[in-house]
Amino acid sequence: MSNFNEILAAAERAKGHICMTPFLNAPDLDQIAGRRVFIKAENLQHTGSFKARGGWAAVSALTQTQKAQGVLALSSGNHAQGVARAARAHGVRSVILMPSDAPQIKIQNTRALGGEVVLYDRAHADRDALGNALTRAQGLIMIKPFDNPMVIAGQGTVGLEIAVQAAEAGLKKADVLVCCGGGGLAAGVALALADQAPHLRARTVEPLGFDDVARSLKAGQIMRNVQSTGSICDAILTPAPGALTFPILQNLAGSGLVVSDDQALHAMALAFSSLKLVLEPGGAVALAAALFDPDLGGDDVIAIASGGNVDPAIFMRALTEFGA
Repeated sequence: MSNFNEILAAAERAKGHICMTPFLNAPDLDQIAGRRVFIKAENLQHTGSFKARGGWAAVSALTQTQKAQGVLALSSGNHAQGVARAARAHGVRSVILMPSDAPQIKIQNTRALGGEVVLYDRAHADRDALGNALTRAQGLIMIKPFDNPMVIAGQGTVGLEIAVQAAEAGLKKADVLVCCGGGGLAAGVALALADQAPHLRARTVEPLGFDDVARSLKAGQIMRNVQSTGSICDAILTPAPGALTFPILQNLAGSGLVVSDDQALHAMALAFSSLKLVLEPGGAVALAAALFDPDLGGDDVIAIASGGNVDPAIFMRALTEFGA
């Protein structure tokens, strides 16, 4: 299981390779939310999402023997790009197992970063079984998208930055809303905040119908989603919380939040009109909760905008349906 020292080590290995992303605020978004909303713009990270952090942390921690074997990543696109980028920089072969319905821009960008993309049918195939078969057949090292200690540590560097930036902004207490699939980012951020800024509390945000983490936190045990497709938030559609991530969230995170696809699209349009940020649906759910959840308390809230790798058609839909 990841710990705070591993996050510090990941931050050290990431120097010169990972950006410190902006911490932004817009008065018109504050007005909509009824509180101050701060946005951690991880869509401006290398590869367009926070996943560059976990990918770099995991690949940079491999031994020379492991690097010679090559790596395998399972991803709908953002983890794929993060691992492919890190692997190329370290001279490591990367094979990426991606669902065939992933946004074309993510498939194209993963190939451009040197990843050998293998496509599968998300609705009918068992991703884990396919991944295990590939690792055995080709002797690859699997880098899971969230249930990997080094990946969690890498994502935790977002929390280190938030602790510093929130202090600079004078925030005394706030929920930190985290777009959540399997919980790697949320777990890493929760670990970092618990050590560096205990007055800030991580809370997961998921799409309606895919709220396995929220339900798991409420039930006190891991719950699975009934379906694997059916939301535009492709980046955060996972079957269940991770075996490594769930105990961390159970111990350190607040209750989970849920938003609709339309709320995610609305948040995308507002992020663009207010701050000129381009977000993908899965990367906008935290902002959607910050803006539209009536049960959020407190005077301040921080939303992590976790990714911006959006298909143009989906982005145009957001602007057309919810733009000014």
